[in-house]
Amino acid sequence: MNVLITGITGMVGSHFAQACRAKGWKTLGVARFSAASRQAAIDDPAVIRCDITDARSLANVFQKVRPDVVIHMAAQAFNGSSWSMENYTYQANVLGTLNVLQCSVDYAPEAKVLLACSSAQYGDIRPEDCPLQEDRPLKPITPYAVTKAATEQAGYQYFKNFGLKVYLPRMFIHVGAGHPPATAIQNFARQLALIAKGRLEPVMRVGNLETARDFIDVRDGVHGMMCLLENGAPGVPVNICTGTVHSIRDTLNRLISASGLEVQVESDPALFRPTDEPLLLGDNSRLRQLGWRQCHTFDETLAAVYADWLERAGA
Repeated sequence: MNVLITGITGMVGSHFAQACRAKGWKTLGVARFSAASRQAAIDDPAVIRCDITDARSLANVFQKVRPDVVIHMAAQAFNGSSWSMENYTYQANVLGTLNVLQCSVDYAPEAKVLLACSSAQYGDIRPEDCPLQEDRPLKPITPYAVTKAATEQAGYQYFKNFGLKVYLPRMFIHVGAGHPPATAIQNFARQLALIAKGRLEPVMRVGNLETARDFIDVRDGVHGMMCLLENGAPGVPVNICTGTVHSIRDTLNRLISASGLEVQVESDPALFRPTDEPLLLGDNSRLRQLGWRQCHTFDETLAAVYADWLERAGA
């Protein structure tokens, strides 16, 4: 079994690589020349340097690998960042996905292709609309969310038009070690780690604390997507979520408690987004029907993220 993972140096991509290799599958990955991580070193022979927006370069990779499974995780993956890099978000997430789909049709037409879709696609919702079921209309309200809705629709088009086996996981917020500080949890943990190491004053700067999210440990999320690949149906969106919700304020307090630090919390206008869904809570009935069960508690996940940032903060 040959597996090709785009974005293999990212948090989800690197965990996917571990899961695939644990099954004995030959696993290669695509990453930009500028991408690096502790999970996949620059000179790792399993990492092929390629930009997914370069169709010819990507075609060369597909011709070489001839994958049986394609895991497409490469993207501009941050909702908040999409406001300041809107054009790049569209280029990477829409054009890049189209290139992956077309290369799959051209060089791996029998492959299973899993596209990273997002809970952000639900968009303009009210708390009473939750838990969110996959059949509800999508109303994305951020540049990132629009590109992810386009990703899913392109995948469905290729499934219907070309018979490509495209799997559509709607990923709620995945949390784990090895992630940049571009999300609230990672940013909180990073600040606390730097405070613990004496490299930052005991003042935490935060954005909107009044929202709530369905967070899932990246290990549980990858397991859910493996269940989708092995037991699910192509062309059918499936929420990858826990079915439980945590407020950002409660999450911050849990991290502070886990750190054992005394800190002052200050609101920073620069960390607020133009729009922010008050609640994102998913219905995971479809996922559980595929045999998925949650293995990691939220506190275990937060502890792992904080420990990771303590290590990254150094001595």
